[in-house]
This record gives sequence, C-alpha cells and structure tokens, in this order.
Amino acid sequence: MADIASDTMPAPRSAASRLRRMHRFDHLFHRLTLVCALFVLAMFVALVGSLLRGAWPAIEAFGFSFLWTEAWDPVREVFGAAAPIYGTLVTSLIAMTIAVPVGIGIAIFLTELCPRGLRRPVGIAVELLAGIPSIIYGLWGFFVLAPVLQTSVQPWVIGIFADVPILQNLFAGPPYGIGMFTAGLILAIMVLPFITAITRDVFETVPNVLKEAAYGLGATTWEVVWNVVLPYARSGVVGGVMLALGRALGETMAVTFVIGNAHNIAVSLFAPGTTISAAIANEFTEALGDLYFAALIELGLILFFVTFLVLAAAQFMLYRLEARAGGRA
Repeated sequence: MADIASDTMPAPRSAASRLRRMHRFDHLFHRLTLVCALFVLAMFVALVGSLLRGAWPAIEAFGFSFLWTEAWDPVREVFGAAAPIYGTLVTSLIAMTIAVPVGIGIAIFLTELCPRGLRRPVGIAVELLAGIPSIIYGLWGFFVLAPVLQTSVQPWVIGIFADVPILQNLFAGPPYGIGMFTAGLILAIMVLPFITAITRDVFETVPNVLKEAAYGLGATTWEVVWNVVLPYARSGVVGGVMLALGRALGETMAVTFVIGNAHNIAVSLFAPGTTISAAIANEFTEALGDLYFAALIELGLILFFVTFLVLAAAQFMLYRLEARAGGRA
C-alpha cells in the first residue's frame, strides 16, 4: 500500500507545475500582445508628432486660413490648401459614386447569378485587378483613357448639358481629356476590385437557409438580395466601401498622371485640378525654403486627419448599424 501511495504522489505535483508553467506562458503572451498594441499606438503618436513638428512653421505663418486659402505661390511664399482639399474630396466622391454600385453589382452577380463555370475565372480577374500597380493605371489613363475622353466622351457630354442650368457648369469645356473627372474615373477603376472582393466574401457568409427560406416563400432574386443578403451583410459592405474610400483619398501616382496638377478650384469636373497627395508628390523635391517644405508637410497632416475622420465615421456607422440591428432583434 505504501508503494502504491508513493507512486501516486508525484501526479498532483506534476499537474500543479504544469499549471504554473501554463500560467507563466499565458502571462508572457498577455504582456507580448500588450507590447504590440502599445507599439501601434506609439507609432500613431510618433507619426502625428513628426507631422506636427514639420508643419509647425506653416501653421504659425498661416493659421487656420491655410485650409480655405486657394493661392499657392512658392515665389511669394503664399500657400493654401483649399485647392488640394477640394480636388481630393471631389475625385474621391466621383470614384465612390461610380465604384460602389458597380462593385456591389458585380459581387451580387458572382454570388447569386453567375454560372459556376464563370464564377472562379471572373473572381480571379477581379482579384488580379487589385494587384496592378497604381502607376500602370496612371499610364493607361494618360495614354489611353484621356485621349478617348477628350475626343469622344467629353465633347458629347458638354453638348448634351449645354442648356441645363446646373449641369452646364459641372460639365463645361474645353475638353482637356485630363482633369478631376478623369482622375475620379481612374480611382473608381482602382478601388472597384476592393469593393467587389470584400462584398463578395461577405455575401458568401450569408446562410443558405435564409435565402432558401425566402425563395420558398416565393421571393424573386432581387427581393432575396435586397431583403435578405444586403441586410445580413451590410456591416461588411460598409467596411469594404470605407476601405476603398481610404485608398481613393490617399492615391498618388495614378491621380498625378491624369488630374492636370493645377492649384485652382473649378466648378467644372472636366477642368484640371490637384489633390493633396499629387501636390506633395509633384513638389516635394522642389521645395526650397523652410516655409514651402512646411506647407507640404501640413498638406500631409491634413490628409492624415481626413483619412482618420473617414475611418472614424465608418466605425461610428458600423456601430449604429449593429445597434439598430440589435434593437430590431
């Protein structure tokens, strides 16, 4: 009996030591993940701090008037961000207006209507479009898309809306081919694969039993998509759209090729303009003088905060959608 007791005694001690090792490992894992999270926060603070430090001379010189001043004169050292901010917002709005319905439509086709033999090739083609470098889109837009718009599309649109009170100003000539509309169209093509891929993946998470129940009640494909698929996946769709919007706001090379790079605010969408990222890319190497350099850094700071506000708005929108869905449940 004593031998049996001696054989059974080490078991509790080994179990306790194993639990202590697991506890130490869990504690170490917790500390490691905390360090990673704090590292991301430190990088965020360091980035904001470096931008503020670089832009401080311009902030002191121009104050808040930098945001609504249109003039950009490096010779007289008069700088304003109104034209780049306007171009950034307008081109992104054009891009999302075109890309969101088309991207969601492609995702609906791939998940609900596309024959099985075409589903995989079309899906791979969409994903490959997302991997094309932005400079390729810019070259294609400058050498192929802009001439087509200049010779065929823009004169036709200008003639159609020549007598319409508001649209005649939005689509006024001359047809340069390049301009804010061309930049927005290029951005729409660039962000379209992101919206399509994310929306398709979200749609595929909708349980088949929900769609089958709707079809069993006699619903059409449109009714199933509108009343079942989209409400179930709306949070993911909004997230994909906001991710694409962030890409459109910060795109540089493709926009630089086709926007015209003019520091002015024009009502016409066919007129040349500029964006924050394009202005920085064009003039950073030519920035002579501390104030000129600081003005470009302040443009980067403004773009940073615009992107931050967009992402914050997306998070708030997702929170409201989830809260509303929970309230209905």
